Amino acid sequence: MLLVTMKLSASPPVGREHTCLLTRTAIKLARMGKSAAGKQTSKKPAIVRTIAAVDEDSARGRLLGAATRLFCKNGINATGIDAIISEAGTAKTTLYKLFGSKTALVTAVLESEGKQWREWFIGAIEAGGGDAETKLARIFPALKSWFGEERFYGCPFINAVGEHDKDQKQFRTIAMRHKKVVLAHIEKLAREMGAQDPESFAHQLALLIDGAIVAAMVSRNPEVADTAGLAASTLFEPVRLKAGKRSSRPDAQLAAV
Repeated sequence: MLLVTMKLSASPPVGREHTCLLTRTAIKLARMGKSAAGKQTSKKPAIVRTIAAVDEDSARGRLLGAATRLFCKNGINATGIDAIISEAGTAKTTLYKLFGSKTALVTAVLESEGKQWREWFIGAIEAGGGDAETKLARIFPALKSWFGEERFYGCPFINAVGEHDKDQKQFRTIAMRHKKVVLAHIEKLAREMGAQDPESFAHQLALLIDGAIVAAMVSRNPEVADTAGLAASTLFEPVRLKAGKRSSRPDAQLAAV
């Protein structure tokens, strides 16, 4: 959900001597993820959760719900006011009375979507407890579940910023505010895990998250989350080496990956 900033530090090149260790880390992340994914089947992704949470009994709720569905499906610029009020079953005067303009309605939708997504995302990685590494390992299995939803249309913040003039700061400001909350939580877990540079760790992991979201939106293939998770294993390995952790799984299991 638009988590990337420009503050990224390059990871050192991975040598052949690290290959086995990286594979072990990948196995751990994958197995943690499968366990976590099994516990998260009742969680709904952002778009579905947002629509489900809207109070459709109120005019404001119907307008937010209609705008969310149409913006996600058709895009913001391609969705006119008439389509929104037709979907919501309200008068045009009601929309302008409640929101004032289409831009204000888009802002309200993004704020609602962001809140719902953050609640889902943080809840998905925190559910079931465990140490910080275990929680971070749940990220990509959770994303894979979201990517597999029929109504997955990508990140509304990336979509909104991409549709509008790059000088238009209003939507970018909302997106950055959302990003900071998510990054702060990842950074907190990275610090608890013992990452040497938690801020850099969080930004690099965020890059993989955003990349996976865009790739899933384009390809409609949920398995891009697995690829991103495998790439993320390289971020965990220095922490595991520092802590002196080693996998006890036999080489036969490593070879199966």
